[in-house]
Amino acid sequence: MQRRQFLQQSILAGAAAVTGTTAMAGTQRSTSIAEKPFQLDYAFHAGMFKNNGGESFLDQIRWAYDQGFRSIEDNGMMSRSADEQKKIGDLLAKLGMRMGVFVITSDNWHWITSLTSGKQEWIDKMEKDCRTAVEVAKRCNAKWLTVVPGNYDRRLSMDLQTANVITALRKGATILEPHGLVMVLEALSDNSDLFLRGSDQTYMICKAVNSPSCKFLFDMYHMQRNEGNIIASIDRVWEETGYFQIGDNPGRKEPGTGEMNYKNIFKHIHKKGYKGILGMEHGNALPGKEGEMALIKAYREADSF
Repeated sequence: MQRRQFLQQSILAGAAAVTGTTAMAGTQRSTSIAEKPFQLDYAFHAGMFKNNGGESFLDQIRWAYDQGFRSIEDNGMMSRSADEQKKIGDLLAKLGMRMGVFVITSDNWHWITSLTSGKQEWIDKMEKDCRTAVEVAKRCNAKWLTVVPGNYDRRLSMDLQTANVITALRKGATILEPHGLVMVLEALSDNSDLFLRGSDQTYMICKAVNSPSCKFLFDMYHMQRNEGNIIASIDRVWEETGYFQIGDNPGRKEPGTGEMNYKNIFKHIHKKGYKGILGMEHGNALPGKEGEMALIKAYREADSF
């Protein structure tokens, strides 16, 4: 048997043994470690558990709750209908679950030159989308909203671009503050044109915006790619960090599939007293129902500190 096949079979067998099933017998349901909440609050996204939970995101939420998850995140929430947003919010409230981040935008404007330029058209769009996001957040019970400033405007110096981003974010924060909402700035590693890249850069911008409605989204996958030294970086920017996201590197899959020691990272975050959400912004390493159970097993192992 090839080594890769052996490892995959071992993972799947372990997943079945540890998580078990959520069997129903009349009104009695079996209990197992699979149904206990995790020590940290991990938020899955739509489609991650569709093979076990069903095609409907609402059904996926119900199924994941039975596996111990207590939060979701949904980057595309603003593109859902108002009725769907409310149904998701109502179900989360009924189950006692939390809504993680969604992206403040409806047309992917954050992937092009935008806030760095200082142009009024982008500031106006930022303010408009923030106002729309307030209404969306009310329907789905959200608190954290992802913001990506966009690409470099290479006609301008780095200092001028940074000042333009700070100015725009201050305007956005003014809209969100009265509603207790927090935009979390995500530094990315997807391509070399993206302006926001490092933890120190994002920390400085959050300090300059100087608002409880502007914090750092520390995506550990992107930060591992851009700078490494994850635990030390977490400590340096802790004061301005409002949210975490997860993804092992390389591959951007669940913990244990790459080079990152997520068990130590999660232990460190827990020891620091973090009570927020950690978004599972990654793919599944293995396909189908078995792959989803293996993913849950990986989180149980990383969370067992």
